[in-house]
Amino acid sequence: MMKLSFRPPMLIAAVIALLVTGCGSTGGTGGTGGAALYKGGRLSIATGNTTGVYYQLGGGYADLVGRFVPGYQATAETTAASVENIQRVARGDSDIAFTLADAAADAVQGKNGFSGPQPIRALARLYANHTHVIARTDAGIGSVAAMRGKRVSIGSPNSGTEVIARRLLTAAGIDPRTGIAAQSLSLPETVQGMKDGTLDAFFWSGGLPTGGVTDLTVSMGDKVRFVPLDDLLPRLRAQYGEVYQAAPLKKEVYDTPADVPGIAVPNLLIVSTEMPDALATSLTALLFDHRADLTKVHPEAANIVRAEAQKTTPVPLHPGAERYFAKP
Repeated sequence: MMKLSFRPPMLIAAVIALLVTGCGSTGGTGGTGGAALYKGGRLSIATGNTTGVYYQLGGGYADLVGRFVPGYQATAETTAASVENIQRVARGDSDIAFTLADAAADAVQGKNGFSGPQPIRALARLYANHTHVIARTDAGIGSVAAMRGKRVSIGSPNSGTEVIARRLLTAAGIDPRTGIAAQSLSLPETVQGMKDGTLDAFFWSGGLPTGGVTDLTVSMGDKVRFVPLDDLLPRLRAQYGEVYQAAPLKKEVYDTPADVPGIAVPNLLIVSTEMPDALATSLTALLFDHRADLTKVHPEAANIVRAEAQKTTPVPLHPGAERYFAKP
């Protein structure tokens, strides 16, 4: 007769718990020492409008997460971009987000629309967004100051475009609330409005080239023109600091007759302060270990340079990102 051995219930429960924990581990990617996956292994990436660079790179980055971060899958979500993206990360609705550095600076300082300092950290500084200001040629707009009384799209609500549009208008002596017929439209809606003649001009902050802008300039040709911004840069920098940089739009980008004096703002990739350090390290590494893959998605990824990526001030780097950049 076979002798049955007795196993105490508490020992059996402990063995089962150990096995379950081991099945959910990624070797420390989501935490430390076999911790459970952060957010169950499903990450949301807040991007921007569907015809913008954030959305394109966000989709490529999500693919990299699924391929190279064990146990994790990511989804790129369409949003209004910068300000909304920060709000989503702060609330926990999104885990990773693209944002402009000027909006992120406001967020960590708890000013200009943010009720208090937001719990965000940076993984890296990315490429720079160029501010596009484009007008219908028949609208007679040669400067931002000439927009007074015109029909102007200032970007999606809670977007980085809206932030800089309002600041540029103010710098030009125009009250954004009353000095123009402002319309808060996404880039696809804006492009259609320009084609239909329901808009006179618009602001857009995005990478180069932005697909929606290319569509507009190709289809409308000399019926639209780029508005120079160099006259307003000193006023922006005096009030908001060196986050605003002089950056001409090269004529090759949109086949303009000449370079257009412009303004650029760095982009950041941000996460919550709650993200585990090991996961943040892995997500930061993706940007550089697989930059060639991202560049195939959009050429702006080639401008994500490790030597510049740590320069995220005033947004602190996440400790996991610091760990990555500390490696030789």
